[in-house]
Amino acid sequence: MKTSVPSTIALTILSDEAPDIEQAITAQLNHQAEKFADVSIDVVQCAMSATNIDVNNVSVLLADPDLAASIIEKCPSLTWCQSTWAGNAPLLQLNKKDYVLTGLKGVFGKLMREYVFAYLLQHARNIPTFAANQLALPPKWEASSRLPLNGQTLGILGIGSIGQALIPVAKAFGMHVVGLSRSGAHVEGTDKVYTPDQIADFAKRADHVVNLMPDTPNTQNMVSYELLNQLKPHSIFINAGRGSAVDEDALIKSLDEGKLAHAVLDVFRQEPLPVNHAFWAHPNISITAHTAAESAPSDIADVFLNNALRYAANKPFNYAFNFEQGY
Repeated sequence: MKTSVPSTIALTILSDEAPDIEQAITAQLNHQAEKFADVSIDVVQCAMSATNIDVNNVSVLLADPDLAASIIEKCPSLTWCQSTWAGNAPLLQLNKKDYVLTGLKGVFGKLMREYVFAYLLQHARNIPTFAANQLALPPKWEASSRLPLNGQTLGILGIGSIGQALIPVAKAFGMHVVGLSRSGAHVEGTDKVYTPDQIADFAKRADHVVNLMPDTPNTQNMVSYELLNQLKPHSIFINAGRGSAVDEDALIKSLDEGKLAHAVLDVFRQEPLPVNHAFWAHPNISITAHTAAESAPSDIADVFLNNALRYAANKPFNYAFNFEQGY
């Protein structure tokens, strides 16, 4: 009987978590040996620094985009790069586009739900005021104001897979949902999906806005004074997408003018956020240091291995990027 010879993928891992990712890949291969019987993953390089990579020996790359950006144009044999991030601006900005770039998707929704609704509920139930009342001397017994989420409208800028993960939770709290996307195509569970040229109408409709837009030339400063000026005095703005989408001066101005109540910011144009940045000291801004939805090595391994099966079978990849569109 003729036995099949497994397809071998020579893999280079370049990541801050490279050893953990390699370990997660090995664990999943051992756990699902039958599923991967026809694919052999050979980790030929595993490094946390780009200086330790032999660029001439890179054909399949699993990497953090910021690290990969320093070597990827020097890799003549590269055919596929699986990113460890959802967004890939450092790679999309390069001239090299003769390879397949796949993003990390399908793993962030569960974490983003926790992040977004943790802050929406904190605001709705006025938790900081009750905490302050408890610590006051003497303690203050007071039915401080609350504004329930029930009946309010959540606006999602960038209603892709991560944004859509918020919809069931919003519905569970009795909220309406509107979205904004490039196409404006209807998304199940939303009242309406707007296009970028309708952004002012989108903002008027929303009580709270979450930005999850990708980093593209068309999303630069999308969260502008025009958008923020349409919000309500009780509105919360949450940025868990890209820092480049926010006009920082416009946000501070809008907060100072009472156009919205609070901003929760996870991502920034420059990270770490400089210690002298005005955001740090603003009383109506919460900073969460790019922690909204961090991927685990097991999540990265899972996405990579599923694409590895497709790569070996010459099938279309999951989550392939369009270099022209930027997502």
